[in-house]
Amino acid sequence: MSQPAPMITRDGRFAYESTGDRGGTPLIFLHGIGGAARAWRQQLATFGNRFRAIAWDMPGYGGSASLASVSIAALADALQQFIEQIHAASPILVGHSIGGMIVQKWLVQSPKLARAVVLAQTSPAFGKADGDWQKSFIAARLGPLDHGETMKSLAPSLVKELVGDDPDPNGMELARDCMGSVPEASYRAMMLALIGFDQRSTLKNISVPTLLLSGSKDNNAPAPMMAKTATYIPAAEYIELLGVGHLANLERPDAFDKALGSFVDSVAARHR
Repeated sequence: MSQPAPMITRDGRFAYESTGDRGGTPLIFLHGIGGAARAWRQQLATFGNRFRAIAWDMPGYGGSASLASVSIAALADALQQFIEQIHAASPILVGHSIGGMIVQKWLVQSPKLARAVVLAQTSPAFGKADGDWQKSFIAARLGPLDHGETMKSLAPSLVKELVGDDPDPNGMELARDCMGSVPEASYRAMMLALIGFDQRSTLKNISVPTLLLSGSKDNNAPAPMMAKTATYIPAAEYIELLGVGHLANLERPDAFDKALGSFVDSVAARHR
């Protein structure tokens, strides 16, 4: 797989990787809490021949500067600034996990700026800070760090818990590398940013073509929840990838690219 050269915005705030014609339709990939821009390299290679394919390092990741205060709303603001800085007008956005939450919040703030969106293995809500499931979720992920583990030492077990059946070995190596490279401060801040996130009431207002993409073995964004979410979005399509856990683009990259390709190609065709 050819590897895009890392790039950075003129003000030094955002790092990203990009392939394709700068005049092409922007296709922007947003990674999850354990990811990085490089987690999307196969997708950049797949789609760079017909889109301007872009993957950012979320603030606090890779070469991107950290935010002074981390929240989903602040990350959505950062996304809009990133889009403006790289001159990516009318993009198609592909948000995985927390990346999908950022896209949902961004749609509230900028409802007419996207050409289409893909919500990949994400949720419209995380729930109340004092909920038992929410507290156990956060404790399970931050507890080991509190007891001296590092992101690098935790990466193999964290990735193993996220994936489904027969994941691609090369994808898993990349997933472990990305997870192990996340700064601990960024991982903690992003986990805590999930608390209280709830965009369920705004789903009905999403006015652009939307694809919801789930994995049947995903315990973090369960397929039945995503299928239900799709019913609240007026122009939504729903695809479930069988046997796939939470890291579809790395577990089954060809299946992910096929599902994504059908959607984004149809969107692009309608705008020609």
